[in-house]
Amino acid sequence: MNPIKEYITKHKNWSKQLQQLRMLLLKTPLEETIKWGSPVYTINNKNVIGLGAFKNHCALWFFKGSLLQKNQSLLINAQEGKTKNLRQIRFKAGDQIPEKEIKAYILEAIAIEQTGVKSQTSLKTTITIPPELQAAFDNNTSLKTAFEKLSIGKKREYCQYISEAKRASTKTSRLEKITPMILALKGLHDKYRKS
Repeated sequence: MNPIKEYITKHKNWSKQLQQLRMLLLKTPLEETIKWGSPVYTINNKNVIGLGAFKNHCALWFFKGSLLQKNQSLLINAQEGKTKNLRQIRFKAGDQIPEKEIKAYILEAIAIEQTGVKSQTSLKTTITIPPELQAAFDNNTSLKTAFEKLSIGKKREYCQYISEAKRASTKTSRLEKITPMILALKGLHDKYRKS
């Protein structure tokens, strides 16, 4: 079975809305693929739009949603403080898809990507290394060297993973878990990324 159709079938509560959104997207120059386990629509290998099904809603994700100027009223930032650019339009059970309105969002998102416009706001490029991770670096220079070879995004994921733990024991167990991953130059979420 086609992986996109399989994804839609798997999310029975949202299959009608996801299928309707998919049909809208397939009428555009976007290419359909699966990334991070969900349908993603690209142009020139750049992510433009994603489809997602969640417990209480399904959503249309815009990777550069913060740049949409003409169409904004339906957009929300679902990860306030974690992302500067992603925006989504949510649909709950029983919601009708306003196809004409959604198509305008899709076409504007495609136009933004085709012009090559970069995001006006970017995530900070500096990271704060938590004390527990810094102590591990002080005791293991190989770990520090490997960490420095990682991308800023992967470094940030590891630092957040440690920092977000509340208890010292959790921070310690997380540090034990990620040490071999860092030494192998892998990111925390690499298993979810499509190569």
